[in-house]
Amino acid sequence: MAIPVKLEVFEGPLDLLLYLIDKNKVDIYDIPIVEITAQYLEYIHNMEREDMNVVSEFLVMAATLLDIKCRMLLPKEVNEDGEEEDPRAELVQQLLEYKMYKYMSFELKDKMVEAGNVFCRNLSLPEEVQQYKAPVDYEELVGDTTLQKLHSIFQDIMKRQEDRVDPIRSQYGNIVRPEVDVERKTIYIEEYIKTRRHFSFRDLLEKQASKLEIVVSFLVILELMKTGKITIQQDDLFDDIYITSNEFVEE
Repeated sequence: MAIPVKLEVFEGPLDLLLYLIDKNKVDIYDIPIVEITAQYLEYIHNMEREDMNVVSEFLVMAATLLDIKCRMLLPKEVNEDGEEEDPRAELVQQLLEYKMYKYMSFELKDKMVEAGNVFCRNLSLPEEVQQYKAPVDYEELVGDTTLQKLHSIFQDIMKRQEDRVDPIRSQYGNIVRPEVDVERKTIYIEEYIKTRRHFSFRDLLEKQASKLEIVVSFLVILELMKTGKITIQQDDLFDDIYITSNEFVEE
């Protein structure tokens, strides 16, 4: 009468080898191939023979172990550098890689279990906040105008300011001008747009007396566009940009 034997379930040949190595408490870099092979063959001998696909994988590893066992009985091979090759080296590398992936799977499983204990709060924002809508649709406000187009016009205006410099008088030295008052410039441009429904962006910048005033005016225009006080339109690439005042007041 046969005695039933309950075998451990392994995910594959490498899993079985790692189990035998840990069970025998041997160094993975110095596997006692004879002893491990004997235990491995004993295990597959007791495996159920119904699932040949699973058994075939273990048989391939058994053949590999027997091959290594035979090569270790022969004189050791020498590589190109004159060093002796260990027949177990390739198997050891496979075991190390498998062991690393196996431990990583344990880590991922633990994280999945931990994630199952995390619960998200329901949305608790006040109704007034949920119904809030921005007063200005910036995408609709800007339209087809891009920073590249604004930069192109800005560079063109700056070039014209450079052309205005007298090449002779400029040799006499620099006259330090007072700094531009940003607040006053903002008030000036805001008054400007209240008296004009449509005007050219280029014309506005050309009215400035210095490069510094152009820079400040340019920044003020960007801020007015952002706050919705003006709308910018450009028909074609590199064309002048036309500004529509949303603060225009008819007299």
